Amino acid sequence: MTVWDDVVGQESAVAALQAAVANPAAMTHAWLVTGPPGSGRSVAARAFAAALQCPQGGCGVCHACTTTMAGTHPDVTLLATEKVVIAIDEVRDLIMTASRSPSGGRWRVIVIEDADRMAERTTNVLLKTIEEPPPHTVWVLCAPSVQDVLPTIRSRCRAVVLRVPPPQAVADLLVRRDGADPAVALSAARAAQSHVGLAKRLARDAGARERRTAVLSIARRIRGVGDAVLAAGELVEVAKAEAVSATQERDAAEKAELLRGLGVADGETLPPRLRSQLKQLEDDQKRRATRHQRDVLDRAMVDLLSLYRDVLVVQLGAEVDLVNAELAETVRSLAADSTPEQTVRRMDSIGVARTRLGGNVAPLLALEAMTIALRPQG
Repeated sequence: MTVWDDVVGQESAVAALQAAVANPAAMTHAWLVTGPPGSGRSVAARAFAAALQCPQGGCGVCHACTTTMAGTHPDVTLLATEKVVIAIDEVRDLIMTASRSPSGGRWRVIVIEDADRMAERTTNVLLKTIEEPPPHTVWVLCAPSVQDVLPTIRSRCRAVVLRVPPPQAVADLLVRRDGADPAVALSAARAAQSHVGLAKRLARDAGARERRTAVLSIARRIRGVGDAVLAAGELVEVAKAEAVSATQERDAAEKAELLRGLGVADGETLPPRLRSQLKQLEDDQKRRATRHQRDVLDRAMVDLLSLYRDVLVVQLGAEVDLVNAELAETVRSLAADSTPEQTVRRMDSIGVARTRLGGNVAPLLALEAMTIALRPQG
């Protein structure tokens, strides 16, 4: 077992990172790991950080490897935002951390997941330290594509590109690591389009599989504008409910911990001088819930895209596997009721909705426009 075992289907990328660990001449101070969602960017970045600290290049069992993979190594800093954007103060803190020499490890490694969530002003703050890094400091940025990072940053980083892993490789990982049933694991890997994290959730959570099926049923339920508006509202409400469910317990725990730290007993009125700290926490929690809601909606739209992709495959007679093989009857019905041109237009409308959602358009408005475009066309 090594730290690279969970980086599935990325042989060329792993080889490049391993070569840099083994050969100082192949090493550089800044890396940009890119790949589609679920390809394992953050897993690869953590494995690389562990291998840099490990005397054996990533054995997976030593103290350096286990603490790095657990996120507790003192010389490895991981920044993964749960908000819509990475705050500029968070990056400034990283720059201060990067300026310090390693306390005991071989390198000081700074990993920024979702580097594409940095605003231009925030990225510019990072630029100088990327240009002139302190000795023994390594930056590892993760983003969906090189285009998601400013040219000034990506030109100073060595790029490592990940690909979409084969569904079977993802399924094998779920069976080996999580004990999933092989058939369920393969179905989940295909439904998740090889997104490792989503495939794991689908394989382990029957409720998640049911919610995905409910989202895909929208394609058959929309017969007119009224149905479309109702479907959009339903999607938004489900996303809100999931965001509340995922964050409510954590929000309460964080608030209780803050109040204890401020010396405020349960039921006691918060002094005015301390209210700003509570408001800051509540604002951060709202931003986290907003991002979670958008992520849920975006995933629903990606699932719908996969369904119409299957419809187009059937309409064009392409000899490739369906993503949603368990819904083959629905796929054939939708294919018979429309033309390839109509299917492409529907896929385009989903893509536009995803873009609008990313641009802070009100979710309900973006989804109503999308679902109206999904209705049958005469």
